[in-house]
Amino acid sequence: MKGLTMRSYLAALPLLLATPLAAQDATVEAGPDTFLTGYYEQLKQRVELPRAPVGAPLPSTAATLTRIAFGSCNHQSRGQHMWGKIAATNPDLFLLIGDNVYGDQLWNGDAALTDLRASYAKQASHPEFADFRSTVPMLTTWDDHDFGFNDGGANFAFRGWAEDIYETFWDASPEVKSRPGIYESRMFGSDGRRVQLLILDTRFFRADFDRMPFQEERPPLGPYVPSEDASKTMLGEAQWAWLEQELAKPADLRILVSSIQVLTDAHDYESWEQLPLERRKLYEMLGAREDSGLLILSGDRHAGGIYSDTPLSAGEQLWELTSSSLNLAFNNTASNTAREPDPRRLTDFISEENFGLVEIDWDAREVTLKLLGNQGEERANMTYGWQPQISDAPPIMDAPAPAPVE
Repeated sequence: MKGLTMRSYLAALPLLLATPLAAQDATVEAGPDTFLTGYYEQLKQRVELPRAPVGAPLPSTAATLTRIAFGSCNHQSRGQHMWGKIAATNPDLFLLIGDNVYGDQLWNGDAALTDLRASYAKQASHPEFADFRSTVPMLTTWDDHDFGFNDGGANFAFRGWAEDIYETFWDASPEVKSRPGIYESRMFGSDGRRVQLLILDTRFFRADFDRMPFQEERPPLGPYVPSEDASKTMLGEAQWAWLEQELAKPADLRILVSSIQVLTDAHDYESWEQLPLERRKLYEMLGAREDSGLLILSGDRHAGGIYSDTPLSAGEQLWELTSSSLNLAFNNTASNTAREPDPRRLTDFISEENFGLVEIDWDAREVTLKLLGNQGEERANMTYGWQPQISDAPPIMDAPAPAPVE
């Protein structure tokens, strides 16, 4: 079955149907790749999956985080100059949150995902990336191009093999390897300065988005339309249950990582807007969390900005910082800002290469959101507080009333 393509897969389907199914998580519907279990077991014996250069260890669980960098959309065949710019900010942690390689652009449909594996191997070969990995701790999630198929979700036929490739390359945690999908939670710091990172998987379980009907002149901002179909899911039953449990844990500041944008309604590309019932569920769950500050990070768009909204279902003001891309910019800021007006975006739509920086002032209980460009220059900056500042100073008393004039 070497070089299995979609055509040969379909031709072999009767034989594959006779292959015993692998054990499946009860909450995960068996996908087409289930029938390829034997093929993948043999493939694992023949090929060595690529691995990222050895990474710096994560901060200890007791470490206080004050500076977190993040980015998305890094093409393995383009310049890797941004790694040095990110390292120069001296972050405690870097989050690479999707399209970490572009493994689908030369894909010919083979079940072995040869191009995806080659893309990871190419990324691992860059000395700039290796130097960065050796000094800056990293956590990751995926988006469509490193999941393996443009705009792909749960119906991607080879998602299980894509997960094996991803988890091997990034040396995923035992938590991630123990279940379908790559979502995970990390907690850093102690009481009063505790950060919870909630890293979502918006690919493995996600239902297909509804597409616009054919029309001669299509809108320039994406092919999808929101769906009120209650059977469609963004995260899947198991991940939703996990998220609710995680949000009940004590934390002072929670950072929710979604590879695709959450708050905006300004475009019709992939975003949480396309599944409004699921987004409402997310808002309600966030609003019911154990008391804490909250920030949303996202990527995907090949442009970045700072967003804010106050959804009724959340019951509070929410903040989102989008950063994209590290080395695959498509437009310039002026034209892209004009092309996509958005009342929820508080900044220009920064469309040159950029990365995000989150700075936490624990004494003031404030978060500063920044976008930095490919020279390390500041492109956007905004600060918000997540709870009233606590001061040791005595309260200011009212001045005594003046004596009456006789």
